Amino acid sequence: MLRRPSTEMAASGSASSPAPSYPRFIPVGDAALTIEFGNEVALELNDRVIALDIAIAAAELDGIIETVPSYRSLLVCYDPLEITYHQLIVAVRGLLSHGASRHPEQSTAWNVPVLYEPPFCDDLPEVAQRLGLTEQQVIDIHTAAEFRVYTIGYAPGMPYLGGVPASLHLSRREVPRPQVSAGAVMIGGVQACIVPTTVPSAWYLLGQTPLRPFDLTRPDPFLFRPGDRIRFRRVGQSEFDRLSRLGFDALLPHVRDLA
Repeated sequence: MLRRPSTEMAASGSASSPAPSYPRFIPVGDAALTIEFGNEVALELNDRVIALDIAIAAAELDGIIETVPSYRSLLVCYDPLEITYHQLIVAVRGLLSHGASRHPEQSTAWNVPVLYEPPFCDDLPEVAQRLGLTEQQVIDIHTAAEFRVYTIGYAPGMPYLGGVPASLHLSRREVPRPQVSAGAVMIGGVQACIVPTTVPSAWYLLGQTPLRPFDLTRPDPFLFRPGDRIRFRRVGQSEFDRLSRLGFDALLPHVRDLA
């Protein structure tokens, strides 16, 4: 099922142990390195993760196989026959010392249409009841917020979204659904997501979008990138049906903010 990455990381050692110094360089086996920037879910930490990810790609270091950004750390997979663990650390420290920053043009803004109506809003009444809101208030709060893609994971192309307003924070469902369809728009804990493929989930189903975060028939199957910004836009049944009939190239101008 979809699980919310912990926002509280247990400190190692006793309560009197000194706080770790960041960034931390942690070996992962003999062919990967994790660079940690902190121990919480925070926009500033994620900015540093993404900035380093971009800087490593631009540097074209020998031996780098792939990089995997997360909320607070970057995993770097490498070929130890081309670059050693210590050489990689030196190279990464050099990039960090040069103050690599994320360029705004590399972040995409998305305007995602959502149908908040049956049969796609199964949990909307329960969410409203548990939070002491009306269903319309839940929708208004959800569509007024700007969400940030912190990381991609769990299922191919699935964006973990931060930025859920505090008034919509609630614990996950006690009984998970065995299947949630692609395109489902959900919230859980302090996060939101758009489901890319059919998955089990204990998050709350608020609506459905015709947009698909992952599609193997596209030249680039993955739609979202860490750092992207997402706003949800309410649509009615007729517009949802019209957008659902569009091919991806025709749908893209309706969902990507080029301003």
